[in-house]
Amino acid sequence: GGGGHGRRAGGATGGGAGGATALSRAAKAEPDGYTIVIGNSGTNAASYSIYPDLKYTNADFAPVGLVAKTSPMIALKLDFPAKTLMEFVAYAKANPGKVSLGHAGVGSSNYLICRTFIKAAGVDVALVSYRGAGPALNDLMGGQIDGVCDAATSLSGAVMGEKVKPLAVATPSRLASLPEIPTSTEAGLPGFQAQGWNAIFVPKNTPEPIVAKLNAALKTALASQNLQGRFKDLSSVVPTPEEMTPAFVAAMVPKEIEKYRVLLSDK
Repeated sequence: GGGGHGRRAGGATGGGAGGATALSRAAKAEPDGYTIVIGNSGTNAASYSIYPDLKYTNADFAPVGLVAKTSPMIALKLDFPAKTLMEFVAYAKANPGKVSLGHAGVGSSNYLICRTFIKAAGVDVALVSYRGAGPALNDLMGGQIDGVCDAATSLSGAVMGEKVKPLAVATPSRLASLPEIPTSTEAGLPGFQAQGWNAIFVPKNTPEPIVAKLNAALKTALASQNLQGRFKDLSSVVPTPEEMTPAFVAAMVPKEIEKYRVLLSDK
């Protein structure tokens, strides 16, 4: 009961191949408003280039709206010799193939952060694939790898606890929750832009009134001061009203698919 929609709503989310499995199921689900997918730049854009045999395409889903924008970061182990993003780039250039960056698995949004950084910086670093962001961060804090590519949401605790060394956030503006961390542009690498996103999708052919009802519920939820405070604490960015619309996501996703196709074809 109440205003929330979803008595038996099944959520499908996740990174890497796991996310692909959940989305394949969701693509074939009844378009009745009870299967809701929270997709991201990995599952709903880059995956098409990474996994050519995916069982779903962008056309299988109808967008409801953007839920959050994520803030990608690179963080290093505390005793790494570089103090700034450009010192790190210089170190990586002087030691090709020697620096290791962990990520949450090929196909995850964290992997895309790494790939975007490598292309922008023109460096050769070793990418280490983990089963999720948690194990990568644990190995970073334990000193087994030099750095991680991750969203500020997962890293903020370790950053605030001074367990890792943040270099920059790859977004147009600084984070309200971690205001001391420079943007990639301020740090000297304007080409490193990797703002991620989470959006709600439903199976295609979901009736328009159901999409509208879900969209209204999304906008109501994101308007709550409580939730906005929570987003800030988690270093996530609340979308603008325009970004919360189905039309915005419908226009954005094909551009994202193309962006990652180009990025990932560049070996």
